Amino acid sequence: MTQSTISISRNPNSIFTKVIETLCSIPFLKWFISKGYAQGVFWAVMISVVSVTNDVLMRFLGERLHVVEISFFRFFFSMVSIFPFMLSRGLEPFKTTQPKMHVLRAILGAAALGLCCYSVNIMPLSENTTIMFAEPLFFLPLAFILLKEKVDTPRWLATMVGFIGLLVILRPGTDAFHVVAFVPMTAAILFALSNVMVKKMTGEHAFTMLFYFGVGTTLFALIPLFFFWEMPTLNELGLLIMLGIGGNMIQVCLFRAFAATDASALAPFRYVEFIVAAVFGYLFFSQIPTIWVFGGAALITASTFYITVVETRKERIKG
Repeated sequence: MTQSTISISRNPNSIFTKVIETLCSIPFLKWFISKGYAQGVFWAVMISVVSVTNDVLMRFLGERLHVVEISFFRFFFSMVSIFPFMLSRGLEPFKTTQPKMHVLRAILGAAALGLCCYSVNIMPLSENTTIMFAEPLFFLPLAFILLKEKVDTPRWLATMVGFIGLLVILRPGTDAFHVVAFVPMTAAILFALSNVMVKKMTGEHAFTMLFYFGVGTTLFALIPLFFFWEMPTLNELGLLIMLGIGGNMIQVCLFRAFAATDASALAPFRYVEFIVAAVFGYLFFSQIPTIWVFGGAALITASTFYITVVETRKERIKG
């Protein structure tokens, strides 16, 4: 996760800006964009709710539409929904000095999100979510190799504990082992690679990152779309629009959470997503997490929580 903030454009000619400023002047709505621990917790929890809701939408859509088509529309509507924010700030967000990095990040993102869409349709939500939690575990060795970052012994040990948690969930060598579990794991690795790239892309605005990620992933998903096209119904189109907006909403909630309070204070609330996934999985699909998933989740949660807190403290010291 990258720590960023979204600021409202001060362009007086922007109708979009005036609408946002009018809404933010309402006392009830003003609370949500103010600084404070309670506001930070609210946005952190909303990240989990929106993320799992997107998983539910992809599972419902996957009953008829192909993963490639779902991914394409998710990217397309994500790009379209961020466009008004770009225009409200003029031409500045469209400028980039790192086009090749945007292209490579889009390739990784398209593959990762495609795998995510596939995995939520073949695995229980809670198990899929827990395996995706392993993303920081993959980020650490990748940062060590690609960014030449120094990693101390406690963080290596925490990473090992997290991987043990993955083994508890996967249980290789037993009848409970399923090869499909490698789908969300591969997605987590690709997301970790993408985050390593984000760390290298210093100086790029948050809107620039979101927009070109949306453009790139849309274009990469367009070619295979021709082989799997099915005309969406009006209901499916509505869900696809919600999915695209939801993709950007996760980023917006993330930015607002970090703008409200310190990232280290919000680290524990990242794991609310497992609870939300378990609840949604039971309500919508009658899925009940196994004791092995709970055990593995506990180990992964403990290890990634430790890594998140340490990394946040490092960034604060550097800042």
